[in-house]
Amino acid sequence: MPFELFVGLRYLKARRKQAFISLITVISIGGVALGVMALIVVLAVMSGFEHDLRAKILGTNAHLWVLRHGDRGMEEPDRALEQIRGVPHVVAVSPFTYHQVMLSADRGAAGAVLRGLDIDSAQKVTALTKSFTEVDPARLTRPADGGGWRLEPDGIIIGRALASNLGIGLGNRVNVISPFGSVLTPFGMGPRMRSFTVAGIFELGMYEYDSTLAYVTIPTAQQFFRMGTAVTGIEVKLDDLYKAKEVGAEITRRLGFPYFTRDWMQLHRNLFAALKLEKIAMFIILAMIVLVAAFNIVSTLIMKVMDKGAEIGILKSIGATSRSIMAIFMVEGVVIGLVGTLLGTAAGALICKLQATYKIVRLRGDVYLLDALPILMKETDLVLIASAALVLSFLATLYPSWQASRLDPVVAIRYE
Repeated sequence: MPFELFVGLRYLKARRKQAFISLITVISIGGVALGVMALIVVLAVMSGFEHDLRAKILGTNAHLWVLRHGDRGMEEPDRALEQIRGVPHVVAVSPFTYHQVMLSADRGAAGAVLRGLDIDSAQKVTALTKSFTEVDPARLTRPADGGGWRLEPDGIIIGRALASNLGIGLGNRVNVISPFGSVLTPFGMGPRMRSFTVAGIFELGMYEYDSTLAYVTIPTAQQFFRMGTAVTGIEVKLDDLYKAKEVGAEITRRLGFPYFTRDWMQLHRNLFAALKLEKIAMFIILAMIVLVAAFNIVSTLIMKVMDKGAEIGILKSIGATSRSIMAIFMVEGVVIGLVGTLLGTAAGALICKLQATYKIVRLRGDVYLLDALPILMKETDLVLIASAALVLSFLATLYPSWQASRLDPVVAIRYE
Protein backbone atom coordinates (compact mmCIF):
# COMPACT_ATOMS: atom_id res chain seq x y z
CA MET A 1 0.00 0.00 0.00
CA PRO A 2 1.42 3.44 -0.92
CA PHE A 3 2.24 5.39 2.23
CA GLU A 4 -0.02 8.31 1.05
CA LEU A 5 -3.01 5.97 1.05
CA PHE A 6 -1.97 4.42 4.38
CA VAL A 7 -1.55 7.78 6.12
CA GLY A 8 -4.73 9.21 4.56
CA LEU A 9 -6.80 6.28 5.87
CA ARG A 10 -5.16 6.57 9.31
CA TYR A 11 -6.10 10.25 9.47
CA LEU A 12 -9.76 9.26 9.12
CA LYS A 13 -9.51 7.59 12.53
CA ALA A 14 -9.39 10.46 14.99
CA ARG A 15 -7.84 10.09 18.41
CA ARG A 16 -10.01 10.47 21.50
CA LYS A 17 -9.07 14.12 21.99
CA GLN A 18 -10.07 14.80 18.36
CA ALA A 19 -13.62 13.39 18.67
CA PHE A 20 -15.09 16.68 17.43
CA ILE A 21 -13.18 16.48 14.15
CA SER A 22 -14.27 12.86 13.77
CA LEU A 23 -17.91 13.95 14.24
CA ILE A 24 -17.50 16.53 11.48
CA THR A 25 -16.17 13.76 9.22
CA VAL A 26 -19.26 11.68 9.92
CA ILE A 27 -21.48 14.69 9.21
CA SER A 28 -19.67 15.23 5.90
CA ILE A 29 -20.28 11.60 4.93
CA GLY A 30 -23.92 11.95 5.95
CA GLY A 31 -24.31 15.12 3.88
CA VAL A 32 -23.02 13.41 0.75
CA ALA A 33 -25.22 10.36 1.44
CA LEU A 34 -28.32 12.52 1.97
CA GLY A 35 -27.75 14.45 -1.24
CA VAL A 36 -27.18 11.32 -3.31
CA MET A 37 -30.23 9.61 -1.78
CA ALA A 38 -32.46 12.62 -2.46
CA LEU A 39 -31.28 12.84 -6.07
CA ILE A 40 -31.87 9.14 -6.72
CA VAL A 41 -35.36 9.14 -5.20
CA VAL A 42 -36.53 12.33 -6.90
CA LEU A 43 -35.20 11.39 -10.35
CA ALA A 44 -36.69 7.90 -9.97
CA VAL A 45 -40.06 9.47 -9.15
CA MET A 46 -39.85 11.84 -12.13
CA SER A 47 -38.83 9.00 -14.47
CA GLY A 48 -41.56 6.78 -13.05
CA PHE A 49 -44.18 9.47 -13.44
CA GLU A 50 -43.20 10.05 -17.06
CA HIS A 51 -43.12 6.30 -17.80
CA ASP A 52 -46.46 5.53 -16.14
CA LEU A 53 -48.13 8.52 -17.70
CA ARG A 54 -46.90 7.54 -21.15
CA ALA A 55 -47.99 3.92 -20.60
CA LYS A 56 -51.48 4.98 -19.52
CA ILE A 57 -51.84 7.46 -22.36
CA LEU A 58 -50.71 4.88 -24.93
CA GLY A 59 -52.92 2.29 -23.24
CA THR A 60 -55.92 4.41 -24.19
CA ASN A 61 -54.68 6.10 -27.35
CA ALA A 62 -52.73 4.54 -30.18
CA HIS A 63 -49.25 5.62 -31.26
CA LEU A 64 -50.71 7.41 -34.28
CA TRP A 65 -54.06 8.85 -35.39
CA VAL A 66 -54.99 9.16 -39.06
CA LEU A 67 -57.63 11.86 -39.59
CA ARG A 68 -59.29 13.76 -42.42
CA HIS A 69 -59.69 17.51 -42.84
CA GLY A 70 -63.26 18.73 -42.67
CA ASP A 71 -66.26 17.66 -40.62
CA ARG A 72 -67.44 14.76 -42.78
CA GLY A 73 -65.01 12.26 -41.32
CA MET A 74 -63.34 9.42 -43.19
CA GLU A 75 -65.98 8.19 -45.66
CA GLU A 76 -63.95 5.31 -47.13
CA PRO A 77 -62.19 3.77 -44.12
CA ASP A 78 -61.66 0.32 -45.70
CA ARG A 79 -59.46 1.71 -48.49
CA ALA A 80 -57.44 3.76 -46.02
CA LEU A 81 -57.09 0.77 -43.67
CA GLU A 82 -55.59 -1.38 -46.44
CA GLN A 83 -53.07 1.31 -47.41
CA ILE A 84 -52.02 1.95 -43.83
CA ARG A 85 -51.46 -1.77 -43.15
CA GLY A 86 -48.84 -1.80 -45.90
CA VAL A 87 -46.70 0.92 -44.30
CA PRO A 88 -43.49 -0.34 -42.59
CA HIS A 89 -43.53 -0.53 -38.76
CA VAL A 90 -47.36 -0.66 -38.64
CA VAL A 91 -48.47 -3.52 -36.35
CA ALA A 92 -52.23 -3.02 -36.08
CA VAL A 93 -54.96 -0.57 -37.12
CA SER A 94 -58.47 0.12 -35.89
CA PRO A 95 -61.16 2.63 -36.97
CA PHE A 96 -62.90 4.83 -34.40
CA THR A 97 -65.42 7.62 -33.95
CA TYR A 98 -65.03 10.50 -31.49
CA HIS A 99 -67.77 12.80 -30.14
CA GLN A 100 -68.42 14.87 -27.05
CA VAL A 101 -71.69 14.02 -25.30
CA MET A 102 -73.57 14.36 -22.04
CA LEU A 103 -74.29 11.22 -19.97
CA SER A 104 -77.21 11.31 -17.58
CA ALA A 105 -78.63 8.85 -15.06
CA ASP A 106 -81.07 9.01 -12.16
CA ARG A 107 -78.37 10.15 -9.74
CA GLY A 108 -76.36 12.58 -11.82
CA ALA A 109 -75.01 13.81 -15.14
CA ALA A 110 -71.54 14.35 -16.55
CA GLY A 111 -69.83 15.41 -19.72
CA ALA A 112 -67.94 12.66 -21.55
CA VAL A 113 -66.20 11.65 -24.74
CA LEU A 114 -68.09 8.90 -26.54
CA ARG A 115 -65.89 6.80 -28.78
CA GLY A 116 -67.16 4.23 -31.21
CA LEU A 117 -64.81 1.31 -31.68
CA ASP A 118 -64.45 -2.08 -33.26
CA ILE A 119 -63.55 -3.82 -30.03
CA ASP A 120 -62.04 -6.82 -31.84
CA SER A 121 -59.40 -4.74 -33.65
CA ALA A 122 -59.14 -2.10 -30.91
CA GLN A 123 -57.74 -4.65 -28.44
CA LYS A 124 -54.71 -5.02 -30.75
CA VAL A 125 -54.10 -1.26 -30.77
CA THR A 126 -54.86 -0.18 -27.18
CA ALA A 127 -54.97 -1.80 -23.74
CA LEU A 128 -58.68 -1.15 -23.16
CA THR A 129 -59.74 -4.80 -22.88
CA LYS A 130 -56.96 -5.47 -20.36
CA SER A 131 -58.39 -2.78 -18.07
CA PHE A 132 -61.91 -4.26 -17.75
CA THR A 133 -62.83 -4.66 -14.08
CA GLU A 134 -66.49 -5.64 -14.52
CA VAL A 135 -68.20 -7.22 -17.51
CA ASP A 136 -71.86 -8.05 -18.21
CA PRO A 137 -71.66 -11.40 -20.08
CA ALA A 138 -75.06 -10.73 -21.67
CA ARG A 139 -73.81 -7.61 -23.53
CA LEU A 140 -70.02 -7.85 -23.57
CA THR A 141 -68.84 -11.33 -24.45
CA ARG A 142 -65.72 -13.12 -25.52
CA PRO A 143 -65.76 -16.51 -27.28
CA ALA A 144 -64.57 -19.49 -25.27
CA ASP A 145 -61.75 -20.08 -27.77
CA GLY A 146 -60.17 -16.76 -26.74
CA GLY A 147 -61.22 -14.89 -29.88
CA GLY A 148 -62.30 -11.27 -30.18
CA TRP A 149 -64.67 -9.44 -27.89
CA ARG A 150 -68.23 -8.61 -28.93
CA LEU A 151 -70.22 -5.62 -27.65
CA GLU A 152 -73.99 -5.56 -28.14
CA PRO A 153 -75.50 -2.52 -29.95
CA ASP A 154 -77.32 -1.33 -26.81
CA GLY A 155 -74.24 -1.78 -24.56
CA ILE A 156 -71.87 0.94 -23.38
CA ILE A 157 -68.48 0.67 -21.64
CA ILE A 158 -67.58 3.44 -19.19
CA GLY A 159 -64.74 4.28 -16.82
CA ARG A 160 -65.00 3.46 -13.13
CA ALA A 161 -64.69 7.09 -12.01
CA LEU A 162 -67.39 8.12 -14.52
CA ALA A 163 -69.68 5.35 -13.24
CA SER A 164 -69.10 6.56 -9.69
CA ASN A 165 -69.87 10.16 -10.64
CA LEU A 166 -73.13 9.07 -12.27
CA GLY A 167 -74.04 6.71 -9.42
CA ILE A 168 -74.50 3.71 -11.72
CA GLY A 169 -73.04 0.25 -12.06
CA LEU A 170 -73.05 -2.78 -14.29
CA GLY A 171 -76.48 -3.40 -15.88
CA ASN A 172 -77.83 0.11 -15.14
CA ARG A 173 -79.28 2.36 -17.81
CA VAL A 174 -77.58 5.59 -18.88
CA ASN A 175 -78.75 8.21 -21.39
CA VAL A 176 -76.40 9.58 -24.02
CA ILE A 177 -77.31 13.12 -25.10
CA SER A 178 -75.68 14.78 -28.09
CA PRO A 179 -75.38 18.58 -28.09
CA PHE A 180 -75.12 18.56 -31.89
CA GLY A 181 -78.29 18.19 -33.93
CA SER A 182 -81.84 17.92 -32.72
CA VAL A 183 -84.88 15.66 -33.11
CA LEU A 184 -88.60 16.25 -32.97
CA THR A 185 -90.17 15.30 -29.64
CA PRO A 186 -93.78 15.56 -28.37
CA PHE A 187 -92.67 18.79 -26.67
CA GLY A 188 -90.99 20.30 -29.72
CA MET A 189 -87.39 20.13 -30.95
CA GLY A 190 -84.95 18.59 -28.49
CA PRO A 191 -81.40 17.19 -28.32
CA ARG A 192 -80.63 13.80 -29.78
CA MET A 193 -80.73 11.16 -27.02
CA ARG A 194 -80.44 7.37 -26.69
CA SER A 195 -80.50 5.02 -23.74
CA PHE A 196 -77.77 2.37 -23.22
CA THR A 197 -77.08 -0.36 -20.68
CA VAL A 198 -73.72 -0.45 -18.93
CA ALA A 199 -72.06 -3.57 -20.34
CA GLY A 200 -68.58 -3.08 -18.93
CA ILE A 201 -66.52 -0.92 -16.59
CA PHE A 202 -62.82 -0.26 -17.11
CA GLU A 203 -60.14 1.30 -14.90
CA LEU A 204 -56.95 2.54 -16.55
CA GLY A 205 -55.61 4.09 -13.34
CA MET A 206 -55.59 7.58 -14.87
CA TYR A 207 -58.44 9.70 -13.56
CA GLU A 208 -58.62 11.91 -16.65
CA TYR A 209 -59.60 8.90 -18.76
CA ASP A 210 -61.54 6.91 -16.16
CA SER A 211 -63.83 9.90 -15.56
CA THR A 212 -64.48 11.05 -19.14
CA LEU A 213 -64.40 8.11 -21.56
CA ALA A 214 -67.24 5.89 -22.77
CA TYR A 215 -67.30 3.37 -25.61
CA VAL A 216 -69.99 1.97 -27.93
CA THR A 217 -69.81 0.02 -31.20
CA ILE A 218 -68.98 1.89 -34.40
CA PRO A 219 -72.33 1.04 -36.12
CA THR A 220 -74.18 2.34 -33.06
CA ALA A 221 -72.17 5.58 -33.06
CA GLN A 222 -72.63 6.00 -36.82
CA GLN A 223 -76.39 5.59 -36.48
CA PHE A 224 -76.69 7.87 -33.44
CA PHE A 225 -74.63 10.70 -34.96
CA ARG A 226 -75.96 10.09 -38.51
CA MET A 227 -72.53 9.53 -39.98
CA GLY A 228 -73.51 6.95 -42.56
CA THR A 229 -70.49 4.68 -43.15
CA ALA A 230 -67.92 7.30 -42.16
CA VAL A 231 -65.60 7.16 -39.14
CA THR A 232 -63.68 9.93 -37.39
CA GLY A 233 -60.29 8.36 -37.98
CA ILE A 234 -58.01 5.35 -37.70
CA GLU A 235 -55.78 4.41 -34.77
CA VAL A 236 -52.39 2.90 -35.63
CA LYS A 237 -50.05 0.87 -33.42
CA LEU A 238 -46.34 0.72 -34.31
CA ASP A 239 -43.54 -1.67 -33.41
CA ASP A 240 -41.50 1.34 -32.24
CA LEU A 241 -43.41 4.25 -30.71
CA TYR A 242 -40.50 6.63 -31.34
CA LYS A 243 -40.88 6.18 -35.12
CA ALA A 244 -44.37 7.69 -35.01
CA LYS A 245 -43.33 10.93 -36.72
CA GLU A 246 -41.66 9.33 -39.75
CA VAL A 247 -44.38 6.65 -40.11
CA GLY A 248 -47.02 9.41 -39.96
CA ALA A 249 -45.25 11.26 -42.77
CA GLU A 250 -45.22 8.10 -44.89
CA ILE A 251 -48.94 7.47 -44.27
CA THR A 252 -49.75 11.07 -45.22
CA ARG A 253 -47.72 10.69 -48.41
CA ARG A 254 -49.55 7.48 -49.40
CA LEU A 255 -53.06 8.68 -48.60
CA GLY A 256 -52.57 12.23 -49.82
CA PHE A 257 -54.74 15.25 -49.11
CA PRO A 258 -57.12 15.70 -47.23
CA TYR A 259 -55.70 13.07 -44.83
CA PHE A 260 -53.25 13.98 -42.06
CA THR A 261 -51.75 12.30 -38.98
CA ARG A 262 -51.23 13.17 -35.33
CA ASP A 263 -48.77 11.14 -33.29
CA TRP A 264 -48.75 10.61 -29.53
CA MET A 265 -45.93 13.10 -29.03
CA GLN A 266 -47.85 15.84 -30.82
CA LEU A 267 -51.02 15.15 -28.84
CA HIS A 268 -49.22 15.41 -25.50
CA ARG A 269 -46.17 17.52 -26.38
CA ASN A 270 -46.68 20.16 -23.69
CA LEU A 271 -47.12 17.56 -20.94
CA PHE A 272 -43.96 15.58 -21.72
CA ALA A 273 -41.93 18.75 -22.36
CA ALA A 274 -42.96 20.06 -18.94
CA LEU A 275 -42.01 16.76 -17.30
CA LYS A 276 -38.58 16.79 -18.96
CA LEU A 277 -37.93 20.39 -17.92
CA GLU A 278 -39.05 19.66 -14.37
CA LYS A 279 -36.74 16.66 -14.16
CA ILE A 280 -33.74 18.74 -15.25
CA ALA A 281 -34.66 21.52 -12.81
CA MET A 282 -35.03 19.08 -9.91
CA PHE A 283 -31.62 17.55 -10.68
CA ILE A 284 -29.98 20.97 -10.61
CA ILE A 285 -31.75 22.03 -7.40
CA LEU A 286 -31.05 18.82 -5.51
CA ALA A 287 -27.45 18.73 -6.71
CA MET A 288 -27.03 21.75 -4.46
CA ILE A 289 -27.37 19.38 -1.50
CA VAL A 290 -24.34 17.47 -2.70
CA LEU A 291 -22.57 20.79 -3.27
CA VAL A 292 -23.23 21.78 0.35
CA ALA A 293 -21.84 18.41 1.42
CA ALA A 294 -18.74 19.14 -0.66
CA PHE A 295 -18.24 22.36 1.30
CA ASN A 296 -18.46 20.27 4.47
CA ILE A 297 -15.61 18.18 3.10
CA VAL A 298 -13.61 21.36 2.50
CA SER A 299 -14.14 22.54 6.06
CA THR A 300 -13.32 19.09 7.46
CA LEU A 301 -10.05 18.90 5.55
CA ILE A 302 -9.06 22.43 6.51
CA MET A 303 -9.53 21.52 10.18
CA LYS A 304 -7.52 18.33 9.62
CA VAL A 305 -4.69 20.31 8.04
CA MET A 306 -4.64 22.74 10.97
CA ASP A 307 -4.69 19.87 13.47
CA LYS A 308 -2.03 17.82 11.67
CA GLY A 309 0.45 20.66 11.10
CA ALA A 310 3.19 19.06 13.21
CA GLU A 311 2.76 15.66 11.56
CA ILE A 312 2.94 17.32 8.11
CA GLY A 313 6.16 19.05 9.13
CA ILE A 314 7.69 15.78 10.38
CA LEU A 315 6.71 13.95 7.19
CA LYS A 316 8.29 16.68 5.07
CA SER A 317 11.43 16.71 7.18
CA ILE A 318 11.99 12.99 6.62
CA GLY A 319 11.58 13.27 2.85
CA ALA A 320 7.89 13.40 1.98
CA THR A 321 7.28 15.59 -1.09
CA SER A 322 4.62 18.26 -1.43
CA ARG A 323 2.84 15.99 -3.92
CA SER A 324 2.73 13.18 -1.34
CA ILE A 325 1.30 15.50 1.34
CA MET A 326 -1.33 16.70 -1.12
CA ALA A 327 -2.20 13.09 -2.01
CA ILE A 328 -2.70 12.18 1.68
CA PHE A 329 -5.47 14.74 2.18
CA MET A 330 -6.96 14.10 -1.25
CA VAL A 331 -7.29 10.43 -0.29
CA GLU A 332 -9.09 11.44 2.89
CA GLY A 333 -11.59 13.67 1.02
CA VAL A 334 -12.21 11.15 -1.75
CA VAL A 335 -12.85 8.39 0.80
CA ILE A 336 -15.43 10.61 2.54
CA GLY A 337 -17.14 11.23 -0.81
CA LEU A 338 -16.96 7.56 -1.84
CA VAL A 339 -18.42 6.26 1.43
CA GLY A 340 -21.17 8.91 1.35
CA THR A 341 -21.99 8.10 -2.27
CA LEU A 342 -22.21 4.35 -1.59
CA LEU A 343 -24.42 4.87 1.47
CA GLY A 344 -26.65 7.33 -0.37
CA THR A 345 -26.98 5.06 -3.39
CA ALA A 346 -27.90 2.10 -1.20
CA ALA A 347 -30.44 4.13 0.80
CA GLY A 348 -31.98 5.66 -2.33
CA ALA A 349 -32.25 2.29 -4.07
CA LEU A 350 -33.85 0.77 -0.96
CA ILE A 351 -36.47 3.53 -0.72
CA CYS A 352 -37.28 3.20 -4.42
CA LYS A 353 -37.57 -0.58 -4.10
CA LEU A 354 -39.94 -0.33 -1.14
CA GLN A 355 -42.18 2.21 -2.91
CA ALA A 356 -42.23 0.22 -6.15
CA THR A 357 -43.12 -3.00 -4.30
CA TYR A 358 -45.54 -1.87 -1.60
CA LYS A 359 -46.90 1.46 -2.97
CA ILE A 360 -46.37 3.11 0.41
CA VAL A 361 -47.10 6.65 -0.82
CA ARG A 362 -50.57 6.90 -2.35
CA LEU A 363 -51.91 9.77 -4.47
CA ARG A 364 -55.33 11.17 -5.23
CA GLY A 365 -56.04 10.12 -8.79
CA ASP A 366 -58.36 13.06 -9.45
CA VAL A 367 -55.52 15.48 -8.67
CA TYR A 368 -52.29 13.76 -9.76
CA LEU A 369 -53.64 11.55 -12.58
CA LEU A 370 -52.01 8.48 -10.95
CA ASP A 371 -53.12 6.56 -7.86
CA ALA A 372 -49.65 5.86 -6.39
CA LEU A 373 -46.25 7.54 -6.41
CA PRO A 374 -44.49 5.93 -9.41
CA ILE A 375 -40.87 4.81 -9.28
CA LEU A 376 -38.50 3.96 -12.12
CA MET A 377 -34.76 3.72 -11.45
CA LYS A 378 -32.58 4.11 -14.52
CA GLU A 379 -28.98 2.94 -14.62
CA THR A 380 -27.97 6.11 -16.45
CA ASP A 381 -29.41 8.25 -13.63
CA LEU A 382 -27.55 6.22 -10.98
CA VAL A 383 -24.26 6.54 -12.86
CA LEU A 384 -24.80 10.27 -13.43
CA ILE A 385 -25.63 10.96 -9.76
CA ALA A 386 -22.76 8.87 -8.39
CA SER A 387 -20.29 10.41 -10.84
CA ALA A 388 -21.42 13.95 -9.98
CA ALA A 389 -21.06 13.26 -6.24
CA LEU A 390 -17.57 11.79 -6.65
CA VAL A 391 -16.40 14.64 -8.89
CA LEU A 392 -17.64 17.27 -6.44
CA SER A 393 -15.99 15.39 -3.57
CA PHE A 394 -12.70 15.27 -5.46
CA LEU A 395 -12.84 18.98 -6.32
CA ALA A 396 -13.53 19.76 -2.67
CA THR A 397 -10.19 18.21 -1.69
CA LEU A 398 -8.02 20.34 -3.99
CA TYR A 399 -7.72 23.58 -2.01
CA PRO A 400 -7.16 22.08 1.48
CA SER A 401 -4.69 19.54 0.06
CA TRP A 402 -2.82 22.26 -1.80
CA GLN A 403 -2.64 24.33 1.38
CA ALA A 404 -1.24 21.33 3.28
CA SER A 405 1.43 20.75 0.63
CA ARG A 406 2.64 24.37 0.95
CA LEU A 407 3.20 24.11 4.73
CA ASP A 408 6.78 25.01 5.76
CA PRO A 409 8.17 22.11 7.89
CA VAL A 410 10.39 24.46 9.92
CA VAL A 411 7.42 26.60 10.95
CA ALA A 412 5.25 23.55 11.55
CA ILE A 413 7.62 21.85 14.02
CA ARG A 414 9.28 24.88 15.58
CA TYR A 415 7.28 24.72 18.78
CA GLU A 416 6.85 20.95 18.97
